[in-house]
Amino acid sequence: MTTITTTDRRAYVVADAVTMLRRNLLHVVRYPGLSLFTILGPVVVLLLTVFVFGGTLGAGLPGVDPAGGRDAYLAYVMPGILLITIAGTASGAAITVAMDMTEGITARFRTMSISRASVLAGHVLGNTVQAVVAVALVLGVGVLVGFRPTATPADWLAAAGLIVLISFAVSWLGVAMGMQSKTVETASNLPLILTVLPLLGSGFVPTGSMPGPLRWFADNQPFTPFIEAVRGLLLGTPLGWNPALAVGWSVVIGLGGYLWSMAIYERKSVR
Repeated sequence: MTTITTTDRRAYVVADAVTMLRRNLLHVVRYPGLSLFTILGPVVVLLLTVFVFGGTLGAGLPGVDPAGGRDAYLAYVMPGILLITIAGTASGAAITVAMDMTEGITARFRTMSISRASVLAGHVLGNTVQAVVAVALVLGVGVLVGFRPTATPADWLAAAGLIVLISFAVSWLGVAMGMQSKTVETASNLPLILTVLPLLGSGFVPTGSMPGPLRWFADNQPFTPFIEAVRGLLLGTPLGWNPALAVGWSVVIGLGGYLWSMAIYERKSVR
């Protein structure tokens, strides 16, 4: 009688997750439209805010010479655009999962001899890769239009690690939203709240310029420390507790998304 050890089980889970990751990446290659929209959306927002509103908004930033308002605003808004890019990828994860659910593919996976966690992990890992690539491309556009980070190599490494961690956490939440949705249309709309959070944080204007209740919300929601941590690493602004808060919020969001999605998966498995 063959005994399967804990190490063997872990190896099977990893192998199954890699297989599911490969499947999701192939899906991206065959149907690039969703990924393209994820990149084009933030690029349009970037160009619109910088070249249409940037001169005026930049002149209103503390300590900024009005003559250089547009360049100052580009530097200020770029971290918020990067977080909008990450938030936007949650819709892609939700849509992909909802399509698998409504088309019966996930039900077939549940009947196969593969790790249940790997089915969802494949979606998460695939979406994380897409999010990181999208952030890199949007950042490249920012550099082309004049964004000039002052980060050291260590700062770049820390910023990249933080972006990967946030992308991973948001991907789990997107997968959970996709599993919760009964239709693909609902799955495409439910994660849109995440793209609004950078707007209601410090992504486009300092939170100090907001009225009391809105400022309280902006200061205490997760995307503000996300943005401020990335801004501090790329541009040398004061970091304070923002990196620790960003990591903490990422753990909370990722763990919450994982538990939520696994609970739905297990509930539907016993039907």
